[in-house]
Amino acid sequence: MTTKTPTLSHLKSHTGFWLRFVSNHVSHSFARQLLASGVTVAEWVVLREMFDQPETSPGVLAEVIGLTRGAVSKLVDRLVAKKLITREEHSEDRRFQSIALTPAGRRLIPKLAAIADKNDQQYFSALSAKERATLLATLKKLVHAHNLTKIPIE
Repeated sequence: MTTKTPTLSHLKSHTGFWLRFVSNHVSHSFARQLLASGVTVAEWVVLREMFDQPETSPGVLAEVIGLTRGAVSKLVDRLVAKKLITREEHSEDRRFQSIALTPAGRRLIPKLAAIADKNDQQYFSALSAKERATLLATLKKLVHAHNLTKIPIE
């Protein structure tokens, strides 16, 4: 009796392999550059999401980013300690908090955004503008098709 060896697809034949391969390099490069500014990728996500609004609450921020309130609370604690955001408890109910960017946080975000733009340019400049637009549209289509809501922060 002979046992038949199953046919296995090669690791490098998977789209997910190549997507992860590129994503890891892009993400790790960005993370290293952000750390030189004293901010993690997760903190950058919080700061960038807060940039377009005068203030918000940790709960709303958690919903927008797709993280738990506990995870956002830890990020808020770190950003408060770095004096990049402020946190105020409502006088009527201490469970409700309002968070806002400090002037230092607001000044830092454009610098961090420039790092993100430069990192994208470094990794995606091999693509034409049309190819980049197609890649972005394809990735957004996959996000929508799979109802992906959690923003990647690691």
